[in-house]
Amino acid sequence: MTPFSAPCRVLDLPGHTLLVLPPEIDLSNASALCADALACAQDRAGRLETLVLDLTRTDFMDSQGARLVEDVRRGLPPDVRLLVVAAPDGVPYRVLELTGVRRDVPVHGDLTGALRA
Repeated sequence: MTPFSAPCRVLDLPGHTLLVLPPEIDLSNASALCADALACAQDRAGRLETLVLDLTRTDFMDSQGARLVEDVRRGLPPDVRLLVVAAPDGVPYRVLELTGVRRDVPVHGDLTGALRA
């Protein structure tokens, strides 16, 4: 398990805010990552259109990662879209598929596709 010593990286792009999540998401850091994501959205209140969670660098994610995505989705203002980027052959993509999160949150296989959505 990786302690929450490496917070997500935030990139503000036209119309989107991208959060690059760490290599591991589990019980040790999921709550802090959720709080960071929601604080990021709050800091951009009124001008945030789409929040993109980038899981392409995440090698390990358990059900806490799926819960993180759902909690962020529920915590965002209704006018803010949530998108996820995850490599189709990676663990995060599979976890989101198996837990059913992909039914609620669009998951894109690459960043370009997510930014065009």
